[in-house]
Amino acid sequence: MSSKSLPILPGATLGILGGGQLGRMFTIAARTMGYKVMVLDPDAASPAGRMADVHVRADYTDHAALKQLGAACAAVTTEFENVPAASLIELANHCRVSPGADAVAIVQDRSHEKSWLADNGFATAPFALVSSEADLDAALAATGIPALLKVSRFGYDGKGQARINTLDEARAAFREFGGQPCVLEGFVKLEREVSVVLARSDTGECALFPVAENRHENGILDVSIVPARVTDSLMQQAREMARAVADKLGYVGVMAVEFFVAGGQLMVNEIAPRPHNSGHFTLDACVTDQFEQQVRALAGLPLGDTRLLSPVAMVNILGDRWHDGGPHWDALLVHPAIKLHLYGKEAARPGRKMGHFNVLDADPEAALQLAEQMRHAL
Repeated sequence: MSSKSLPILPGATLGILGGGQLGRMFTIAARTMGYKVMVLDPDAASPAGRMADVHVRADYTDHAALKQLGAACAAVTTEFENVPAASLIELANHCRVSPGADAVAIVQDRSHEKSWLADNGFATAPFALVSSEADLDAALAATGIPALLKVSRFGYDGKGQARINTLDEARAAFREFGGQPCVLEGFVKLEREVSVVLARSDTGECALFPVAENRHENGILDVSIVPARVTDSLMQQAREMARAVADKLGYVGVMAVEFFVAGGQLMVNEIAPRPHNSGHFTLDACVTDQFEQQVRALAGLPLGDTRLLSPVAMVNILGDRWHDGGPHWDALLVHPAIKLHLYGKEAARPGRKMGHFNVLDADPEAALQLAEQMRHAL
């Protein structure tokens, strides 16, 4: 489907590949705006599938399911980066697809992503590509130790990663990962981690959300603080770099660029071709949230206003808290400036994202302080 058929207006059906929490929040935004939604996800208990008009329970490579999706939908998007690029190409024969397969193919593979960033002049931490055990010696020489060995595909939230201090540890980790292609990343003297969520249209219009400062635990995002506690010049630089990444990719849709701040400089850590955990603050603190923006970009509508209405701290709620009767929601919900979002997942497991809450306050330090208190109160 060409851009000449845009915009796609309410009443049409939009599709999404993936039925987790990001798909659920996209579905809620789309249905609120008057669209019908079809979700393709193999999980019968898919959080997005439960909210959608139609849930197609099939694998992402199922040709019949892709044909059904393409025939019913005016446009299709994704909620995670590991959808096979071939499936996006197949869908594009039937309907509008964003983001496109070319951009997704780059960022769903760490080896391709790191090489693409370096080739296009974006600063990163030291890295080396590892395709066989024989590459490890030279890779460690390039990155130094300690380092992180990461699988190129399907690793997320700290999974598929190992800290390396010696060549023997590197060999053991590589074998544990089944000898699949990896990236070895050197450590930098980390000052902060920040991210920029943005939306880009097929005409090149770009709308950037405020810069978030992120804290992680065990490789999983724990808290996002907005506005980030960095200089105005660094925030502007992060926004400009994120936009440059999107422009170079020819990206259409919502994406996030994660950065390390080291030595007062920005280094690109990862690109996420979808709405992002660190953008969940937008649900309550911005004029337009990242999921409405995803609908707008997909449908070819003008992008929404990204102004920050209030400083905010976002806290992830993981499955680890479902013990001794579950989280103490009463402690959280007595505060009128806290907004709770639960994802409708049936089973709580350690490390699994079950929800989040946003704390809004005109004083950003007060928002963060209350967020910290509530983390413990839960």
